[in-house]
Amino acid sequence: MTPFDYKTFNFIDVGKQVLLTEREGLEQLDQYINDDFSRACEMMFHCSGKIVVMGMGKSGHVGRKMAATFASTGTPAFFVHPGEASHGDLGMVSKQDVVILISNSGESHEILALIPVLKRLDIRLICLTANPESSMGKAANVHICVKVPQEACPLGLAPTTSTTAVMVMGDALAVALLEARGFTAEDFALSHPGGALGRKLLLRVSDIMHTGTEIPQVSRDASLRDALLEITRKNLGMTVITDDLMKIEGIFTDGDLRRIFDMGVNVNEAKITDVMTTGGIRVRPTLLAVDALNLMQDKHITCVMVADGDQLLGVVHMHDMLRAGVV
Repeated sequence: MTPFDYKTFNFIDVGKQVLLTEREGLEQLDQYINDDFSRACEMMFHCSGKIVVMGMGKSGHVGRKMAATFASTGTPAFFVHPGEASHGDLGMVSKQDVVILISNSGESHEILALIPVLKRLDIRLICLTANPESSMGKAANVHICVKVPQEACPLGLAPTTSTTAVMVMGDALAVALLEARGFTAEDFALSHPGGALGRKLLLRVSDIMHTGTEIPQVSRDASLRDALLEITRKNLGMTVITDDLMKIEGIFTDGDLRRIFDMGVNVNEAKITDVMTTGGIRVRPTLLAVDALNLMQDKHITCVMVADGDQLLGVVHMHDMLRAGVV
């Protein structure tokens, strides 16, 4: 390794040159979004099995990411290591599958050893290489070229621009299939239930609302003092006023209390019906929690009733949203 002077070496210039080289490589990639790309998408779109991705070395790492992107965007896929495939894992591949093989040179020995078996099983092959005339390129049912002018590595050895190009091509395939399938944000959430997006798109108000004895509630005959005691007991900053059948008549909140103090209302003598807000904002239990949160923010309220028409079913507070990870 040739020594260099740390005082004069410019890491920033080198970093920017890498970005420039890879950007130029991606610009060249545009020409390969062509009929072969379309044929590959159609093959995967009509696939009744799964998409199986294989690659060795850096191509394998990119292949794992490609398979993960397919799987999370509506195209069932998984990665199989070519070396393990030669020792039993090829049994994971069925005739209904489409196999994507990745190799920059198109001459990966581990992959070439698998192609005769895959052909014997009549499995359709999509190969991504930089050389259409390579062994893999010629063996493919569809070949997608991912050739780049040069690697960002000054030695031209470390896979840099070439692996970026393959990753971008994989993203292009996945997104094209996503749009063709009409894949939605809710579909995405179903494959990401543990993430923040999943919580936002799958959680309903009914999943987090307070019900039964947890609901702060008083009858229309209650005094204001009774209502204040109920607000304190239930600790949600409000109480609902209902009839004997839990039909909503109104709502009273901490904010209302501050306003009646300004009006000089006698807390010990007033009836709750004298100071409540008639009706009140309510949401249905099937509403997405994130939509209920947006409503609460728009209305500048911290708690909302959950109801079926005028029938009180529960209440949900901003703190419930926080605890559920919706915010």
